[in-house]
Amino acid sequence: MTIQVAMTIAGSDSGGGAGIQADLKTFQELGVFGTSAITAVTAQNTLGVQDVYPVQADGVIAQMKAVLDDFDVKACKTGMLFSAEIITAVASLLKEYPPIPLVIDPVMIAKGGHSLLQQQAIEALKEQLIPLATVITPNIPEAEVLTDMKICTDEEIQLAAEKLIQLGANAVVIKGGHRSDVLDAKDYYADVDGQSFTVTTPWIQTKDTHGTGCTFAAALTAFLARGYSLPDSVAEAKQFIQAAIENGLQLGSGHGPTNHWAYGQLKRELL
Repeated sequence: MTIQVAMTIAGSDSGGGAGIQADLKTFQELGVFGTSAITAVTAQNTLGVQDVYPVQADGVIAQMKAVLDDFDVKACKTGMLFSAEIITAVASLLKEYPPIPLVIDPVMIAKGGHSLLQQQAIEALKEQLIPLATVITPNIPEAEVLTDMKICTDEEIQLAAEKLIQLGANAVVIKGGHRSDVLDAKDYYADVDGQSFTVTTPWIQTKDTHGTGCTFAAALTAFLARGYSLPDSVAEAKQFIQAAIENGLQLGSGHGPTNHWAYGQLKRELL
């Protein structure tokens, strides 16, 4: 049996629900060996982010090189990158290696409202990293920042996706979890080849949604590493995060973490 390797370049979440911790849990649940480069350490729990301690860009690059020089990484994701300096360094290093499927989760704001991306880093993200993306997975507020437009309707979601593809991304998934005008959770996919579709799952009323974006992007990355097509990876990642939300853990006093083992447990129960 060949074990595939994935890498996450993201921040650490001391509460364990998002960031590097969520990514590695997701990789493990999906049978992919997880490697990592930590961009920042956060003091964080379900109530919010108390502090952020960024890693020097050289330290991020050293971690990435250590992984890429030794492992045959089949897919990579970025999460919290924090600064323009880190984004520039990550993009430059990735260009030095043979192309790897790259999932960009443009993490900007934590659930509690704490900024996880410096303002000047947004342009670096748009100009340097997004053109390398196999797929970018913003939620609606992140897509609004990246496209400089208000997004409320299906038509505006489609237009925003077109704008993100024009920035150089091969494909985009705009996650609809922030909409309040629909009864279902609708994620919209579009790519440079003109393919588009919407993945819809029932809306779950819960406060346990911490790390949903990280977990979805990590699942997508794991499926790409396993050789799934991009559309199939998106569809399967949607099922992974839906199971994680539906089977919440009721941990902590704020926005609790999702259940990273629910998808695998449900699959085993069907056997």
